[in-house]
Amino acid sequence: MFSIGELSKRTGVKIPTIRYYEQMGLIDAPERSDGNQRRYTKDGFKQLSFIRHSRELGFSIEDIKGLLDLHGHPEKPCKNADIIAARNLNEVRSRIAKLRRLERELKRISACRADSVANCAVIESLADHNLCDADH
Repeated sequence: MFSIGELSKRTGVKIPTIRYYEQMGLIDAPERSDGNQRRYTKDGFKQLSFIRHSRELGFSIEDIKGLLDLHGHPEKPCKNADIIAARNLNEVRSRIAKLRRLERELKRISACRADSVANCAVIESLADHNLCDADH
């Protein structure tokens, strides 16, 4: 049995996050000691490790709920997990594309070597962008 502090240290998940996952129903409510302290079993440790790894991979709370449900029902088709993973992969690819565009723009504007802010590409780019947004 693990206290919440021990579980936190072993998994690298902060105590408030563990409590949040309990409230969200992602991990089973732990047993309580006579002093009303949470006492987690090895299964609780495994659940939390599964969730932590899923979060590291960028899965949403809703996706993790779905994956945990599938994990608890090994007879269900793997296709359901594949769909969740493929959707997450598409989201990651979209974020990567946005980050690449951001990188190109920052590289372009950071090459400015103007003598004053009046001719600064960084300031001009940010100001022009705001004007473009106001047109929409």
